[in-house]
Amino acid sequence: MPLVRNPILPGFNADPSILRVGNDYYIATSTFEWYPGVQIHHSTDLANWELVVRPLNRKAQLDMRGDPDSCGVWAPCLTHDGEKFWLVYTDVKRKDGIKDTHNYIVNAPSIEGPWSDPVFANSSGFDPSLFHDDYGKKWFVNMIQDHRRRPRSFAGTFLQEFDPTAGKLVGPRKNIFLGTELDLVEGPHLYKRNGWYYLLTAEGGTAYNHACTLARSRDIWGPYEVHPQKHILTSKDAPFAAIQRAGHGDIVDTPDGKTYLVHLGGRPTTQERRCVLGRETSIQEAFWQDDWLYVKNGPVPSLHVEVPGVRDDSKYWAEQRYEFGNGLPQDFQWLRTPEPERIFNTENGKLTLLGRESIGSWFEQSLVARRQTHFSFDAETVIEYSPEDERQFAGLTAYYCRFNFFYLTVTAHSDGQRELLILSSEASWPDSQLKRPFADPVQIPNDGKVKLALTIRGKDLQFFYALEGEELKKIGPVFDASILSDECGGHQAHGSFTGAFVGLACSDLNGTVLPASFDYFVYRPVQHETDRYEI
Repeated sequence: MPLVRNPILPGFNADPSILRVGNDYYIATSTFEWYPGVQIHHSTDLANWELVVRPLNRKAQLDMRGDPDSCGVWAPCLTHDGEKFWLVYTDVKRKDGIKDTHNYIVNAPSIEGPWSDPVFANSSGFDPSLFHDDYGKKWFVNMIQDHRRRPRSFAGTFLQEFDPTAGKLVGPRKNIFLGTELDLVEGPHLYKRNGWYYLLTAEGGTAYNHACTLARSRDIWGPYEVHPQKHILTSKDAPFAAIQRAGHGDIVDTPDGKTYLVHLGGRPTTQERRCVLGRETSIQEAFWQDDWLYVKNGPVPSLHVEVPGVRDDSKYWAEQRYEFGNGLPQDFQWLRTPEPERIFNTENGKLTLLGRESIGSWFEQSLVARRQTHFSFDAETVIEYSPEDERQFAGLTAYYCRFNFFYLTVTAHSDGQRELLILSSEASWPDSQLKRPFADPVQIPNDGKVKLALTIRGKDLQFFYALEGEELKKIGPVFDASILSDECGGHQAHGSFTGAFVGLACSDLNGTVLPASFDYFVYRPVQHETDRYEI
């Protein structure tokens, strides 16, 4: 079979849940504070994947206004019971100290929908999963939390029956698996094979000690014995492996009986080991021996893996020029709100952002962006904007969260003179401060469009601008774009879970909702000597 190079879903695509229905494979991944919620990709050969739907797209299903960075939708689980698709997800409202984690279930007759309104399941933990037993029952599992840490904050794995007719969890509830000494047990998935129940969990936290742990039992209620290897996938003891932070996996069988494991992982760059592309989805070939699953050449993940299909990378490396005549392109998302009409529209073939709160707001900011999926790239747009003072600004941003962003803005001085000003927040947790002193502003005419651009080559970010009829010229210093990473986020790698985005933003701190219009957006992948596609 041909080799595919990991990851199969590059850029921020964490916590994969995989499913096969007939000859169609689907992977659901976490979206955290980005809206709409949950990404579902489709493939027929495990090599070529296409985004088909983000199912949580209305207020009844998801409203994340007020959710802090890296909260929101955690670890969805996508399954099929022979009749319909089921999606289970968590909406995290608070993750520091005591966690507020609300778990919901939706279903749909097809992957495109329509997806139902949610059924509330519980709030006892996160990473819920739904298992359809072969005799008709449905079982709900989730990690459980103990804010007292007696003895652990990640206190095990709850199992309870789900009654789809009643729309609620029913019957007894039991902690069926405490995890191993690696600790931080989460991400549970149940399977059944040859009379065994298998429980696959994630452990070690989602940084560099991450792992997939497998256990089995003849009874769904346990007790569960741990795999002879204990952790069937991990990079924790292999610091030079191509795929780091490997863990949080799910299992799928091909029609001809081969087994694969999908999992999250990261590709750190620079001597500081920073994963700017976030936690990505990779795939590993696996095999069964003595009723235990093993990863081929494991437990360390492989960079190159045999799969049925041959990957076509032409689209991945192609320049993407986005225009807005047919609405917001699928690659883009916004933050938290189920009311996008309050922050943008695509009337007249342009993207118009309506100035709302400041960049980094946890409530209502006008920011529309796409994932960074390459180590090096160019981005470009043209803006039309008439700010009246310093509290109105809009432009081009490389964004991770409120603590980590670079933002080339068109704004105005207090006297109304229009200018370009770079705002940045550089690993500023917990204070969320702008970096001062600012680079010198550049005065520009009060009328006319402005082209804004940026280049990222490895960790180096440079902004550019051009007035109408002029060539691009540099503005500001070279910034360290490697801080747009989990390792430099609000709580570093164990508490920051997304990835770098690039996009457009608009703020009006006067409260007058001044709009900014953008003609197009270009994302151009570039190959550079600092990239690490191969090790």
